[in-house]
Amino acid sequence: MNIIETFDLTKKFNGLTAVDHVSFSVKESEIFGFLGPNGAGKTTTIKMLTTLLHPTKGTAKVCGFDIIKNRNEVRHNIGVVFQEPALDTELTGKENLDFHARMYGLEKEKRVSRIEEVLELVDLQDKKDVLVKHYSGGMKRRLEIARGLMHFPRVLFLDEPTLGLDAQTRRAIWEYIKKMNKEEKTTIFLTTHYMDEADFLCNRVAIMDHGKIVVVNTIPKLKNAIGNDVITLSCSDLSKLKKAMKKEEWIKNIKQHENTLTLGVERGEEKIPLIVETAQKLNTRIKSISVRKPTLDDVFLHFTGRRIRD
Repeated sequence: MNIIETFDLTKKFNGLTAVDHVSFSVKESEIFGFLGPNGAGKTTTIKMLTTLLHPTKGTAKVCGFDIIKNRNEVRHNIGVVFQEPALDTELTGKENLDFHARMYGLEKEKRVSRIEEVLELVDLQDKKDVLVKHYSGGMKRRLEIARGLMHFPRVLFLDEPTLGLDAQTRRAIWEYIKKMNKEEKTTIFLTTHYMDEADFLCNRVAIMDHGKIVVVNTIPKLKNAIGNDVITLSCSDLSKLKKAMKKEEWIKNIKQHENTLTLGVERGEEKIPLIVETAQKLNTRIKSISVRKPTLDDVFLHFTGRRIRD
């Protein structure tokens, strides 16, 4: 069952198209990744799906409700954690959660039990009576996720949930998101420009670039489109070697990025001698060459022609 469906969703600002005729669906209980560089249109899409922005064209359904015609019903069924923190730092963690639950009309008995549930989920039970201004960045992020879950949402939107956090804290947040999805059966809609984050968390991903959806699929299938192995090399004449390599049927795809050539192949270790031999025939010197498994960054390069950090 699809819990999110978009239909030709478009948003323009003063003639500039931020989201360009986007159509996709999200399955119930999955972790769906929305990938793209800063400025790709990810946050604008989330703001439309959460009814904070009105589409210029098209529409979407969230939990079966139209984002234009049924805004209140959509809001009742979703939780949102945006990039910018929205906690009251002069309240304790518990007080922040209680205030949020009151806004959604949860009765006292239910509020008390739910606060304990979500605090345990994000491992903040021992910090619940501490003022939020004394929380670390990672603790604040975990509390925001807990707050987003207070009213039992069917979908939780996470906009760049680990932006600005150190590697160890990011990994901890990933574990909490996985745990939350498994135990609460909450559908997660996650935007990120961290490829390792999406690789660890997501069942399926959509790659967005310049406001458009480039591709949607499971991560294994996206990687398989490149090849079982990725060979990366640099040489004295990339264009000459690239031209020769394009003629080889065993190469699934080939991309040039700055001073590097990336080849998608099967059984990469066996193909390196063939590449070196071709380079020698062309009187081209191989400066470096390596083989590895494909990453989502390779997938992004394959479908967009550039690295996500460009």
